[in-house]
Amino acid sequence: MTYLFLVLIIIASVAIGLFILIQNPKGGGLAGNIAGFNSQFMGVKQTTDVLEKGTWVMAIAIALLCLFSAFFIPAGKSSSREPVNARPAATAPAPASGSPLQNTPAPAK
Repeated sequence: MTYLFLVLIIIASVAIGLFILIQNPKGGGLAGNIAGFNSQFMGVKQTTDVLEKGTWVMAIAIALLCLFSAFFIPAGKSSSREPVNARPAATAPAPASGSPLQNTPAPAK
C-alpha cells in the first residue's frame, strides 16, 4: 500500500511540474503555443484558468496523499535490516540491604 502512495505522489508531482512550466503569469507561455491553441476561446480566457485550477488541485492532492500515506506506514517497522536493540540492556544491580539509602532517617517535620 505504501508503494501505491509513492507512485501516486510521484505522478502528481510530475503533473504539477508540467502545469507550472506551461503557465505564464501574463497568460501566454506555452499554453498558447501547444497545437495552435490560443489562450482565448470564444473571447474568454480559459486556458490559464484551467492551468491554475489544475495546479491547485495537484498541490492539494500531493498534500493529502502525503498525509494519508502516514496512516498506512507500519508503526513498529524499522528501515534497516537488523533489529533495533537486539540485546536487552543490562540492568543495574539491586542495592545491598545495608546501603545508606535504606538506613537514612525520615526528615523531621
